[in-house]
Amino acid sequence: HRLPQRHYTAHTQRSVVRTPHPSKLSTMAATMRAASAVSARATAQPAKLGAARVHKAASFGNAVVARRAQRPVRFAGVARAAAGGVDADTGIKKMREGVKEAADENLLTPRFYTTDFDEMEQLFSSEINPNLDQAELVSILQEFREDFNQKHFVRNDSFKTAADGITGESRRIFIEFLERSCTAEFSGFLLYKELGRRLKKTAPVVAEIFTLMSRDEARHAGFLNKAMSDFGLALDLGFLTKNRQYTFFKPKFIIYATYLSEKIGYWRYISIYRHLQENPDDQLYPIFQYFENWCQDENRHGDFFTACLKARPEFVNTWEAKLWVRFFSLSVYVTMYLNDHSREEFYGSIGLNTTQFNMHVIHQTNKTTAAIFPQVIDTYNPKFQEHLDKLVVINAALAKATSPLEKAPLIAGFASNLLTLAAMAPIDSGSIDLAEDVNSPAFMY
Repeated sequence: HRLPQRHYTAHTQRSVVRTPHPSKLSTMAATMRAASAVSARATAQPAKLGAARVHKAASFGNAVVARRAQRPVRFAGVARAAAGGVDADTGIKKMREGVKEAADENLLTPRFYTTDFDEMEQLFSSEINPNLDQAELVSILQEFREDFNQKHFVRNDSFKTAADGITGESRRIFIEFLERSCTAEFSGFLLYKELGRRLKKTAPVVAEIFTLMSRDEARHAGFLNKAMSDFGLALDLGFLTKNRQYTFFKPKFIIYATYLSEKIGYWRYISIYRHLQENPDDQLYPIFQYFENWCQDENRHGDFFTACLKARPEFVNTWEAKLWVRFFSLSVYVTMYLNDHSREEFYGSIGLNTTQFNMHVIHQTNKTTAAIFPQVIDTYNPKFQEHLDKLVVINAALAKATSPLEKAPLIAGFASNLLTLAAMAPIDSGSIDLAEDVNSPAFMY
């Protein structure tokens, strides 16, 4: 069932409580219930802050992931200590045979998020928030219920065959790409699933939307994790649920971050898909053939968060809001740019120029956000890419630096370039009538 193409112009405690596919559809419901139970138990632990995600298991239709999700943490920890080892082909550390040790967390790795769920309930209360457009929310819910991609994420034998053909350094880099993508999608599943559970009584329509978005994220994460198993190194998602750190964001910031995450995810997926359609010889692995319909899930999620932003004018119309939207936009763009440039070999392996790909995605995402954000970053200003490139050089040098003496000037330079980017004059977005000068950059938005 193909989803019609749509064209765009333009994440604990209750009171102090969270920033790129099914082999057997019949097992997906049972698996999601197992993962949901893990999420609920994690919420009850004082050391953890709720559920998780930024700008994304269906092969949660895969019984292996289900069993891992249900396995108690103490067993995962024992297995990690007892087995371990290193994958002979890639040098990647293993928790146990067939299971990859999760990458170390840093500022650039996908995060799990938690939030103040009490405040989130108020955000979606019609009594407290009269700006909620219930008709629009019901319309969005109906689209999610259609479940256009229910039968889309079905694998075939070409996956394992293609994985066996990827060797050496390319194999290691490809596994890292799959891991980052899987972690980001699974983070979204955890956050959305918990929000769906918490909001069920106070905002049933919104709660169901979050639950159905968690369904989508589960499919994505599971499909990616099953792909990792083609390379002999999957993730233990149950272990991640209970052992990864959760970052607290206020509801307002959760909405900014997830909106940007979904929209930039759309542009990443559709850009890779279109490139490989035009250059089939670069189709290294069949997962990319699923990106056209996949990215529409990201787009629908982003549209829901657009409705959330419209319902709270203070999130987009105040001077403070202008600062926050630029801060989160810049954070998302810089993070993607640095991450991708530290893995240029991957993008080269599918025929993409990393810089060109990143700038295209940034420009398109920026244009999309201009439909709701009061100001956007001037990404077409040559100084914007110039400072991004300087950050790439400094980030590479920081990765090699060993002593505080070496790192100090690099950190200072990194901060200086970031501040310069943040201080660049923004562009007022929205109606073209706002621009009095026909040469104004606002006409691009």
